[in-house]
Amino acid sequence: MALSGEQWVIAYNDHEATIVAVGGGVRSYSYRGRPIVMSYGDEELAPGWSGHMLAPWPNRVRDGKYSYDGTDYQLPVNEIETNTALHGFVAWAEWNAVDVTETSVTLECRLPARLGYPWTLHLRTRWSIGPGGLRAAHTVSNPGHKTAPFGFGTHSYLIPGSLERIDEATLHVPAAKKLKLDKQSIPVGAGESDFGDPTVLKDLVIDDCYGDLKRGSDGKAEVRLADPVSGQAVTVWMDESFPWVHIYTADGLDGSRKRGSVAIEPTTCPPNALATGEDLVELSPSEAWFGVWGIRPE
Repeated sequence: MALSGEQWVIAYNDHEATIVAVGGGVRSYSYRGRPIVMSYGDEELAPGWSGHMLAPWPNRVRDGKYSYDGTDYQLPVNEIETNTALHGFVAWAEWNAVDVTETSVTLECRLPARLGYPWTLHLRTRWSIGPGGLRAAHTVSNPGHKTAPFGFGTHSYLIPGSLERIDEATLHVPAAKKLKLDKQSIPVGAGESDFGDPTVLKDLVIDDCYGDLKRGSDGKAEVRLADPVSGQAVTVWMDESFPWVHIYTADGLDGSRKRGSVAIEPTTCPPNALATGEDLVELSPSEAWFGVWGIRPE
């Protein structure tokens, strides 16, 4: 058994992806034999949360502390250098397959109430693959008796083309706003986005959150990472359920993975949302949240 648990391969023509039980995410995705996302081996833990689902909050909560409905809570601090609670609980939970076909797999995960987060959530993700690439459709429901606060995100690392490093790649984030982060990577204000036009990454070090995303007539926002050498590119698109996107240039990964890809992370809320309430989803009993995003190679 791989460290990432049970695995399911889904394929359509030149597209092939491997979906894993641990984290409920994508371990590999290739198009015409070209890797589209950073992958990892059977005996590896997913590096840098690669491909994992992030809930009941994405990104960081300052000191792991927040209040909701008049009660104070303490989450486990799992990023020591920033003293924050990072990326929720389901990223390392085991998801179960409830429907499998040649081109899709549907996974479910029950997140039980616990100290620091006393709400139960039921999460469901349908991964599917087709002519438009890889698609993820998410549902989060609240089977409990009290309103549950939560946020959701994903953490895939994208490879633009044939480049070993991303320095020559161009990145376009269609956002009007970039959050200003402090030394704990917690927002302390906002400014104008620096990737409104395609920008060469060069030696830029990015671990930032972007909002006010520009969308097409279909409601989708698209972040594009391109390799000008080969002419290849990859686009991450997200529906209106994801008003934010976090960008990370993989500078903290080890060895050949350092700056070998860019994490493009659709999220429902900015960092520290459990504490601030900004764009926090408040899920009533028997209510469900739904969101869709995908990866399209070019």
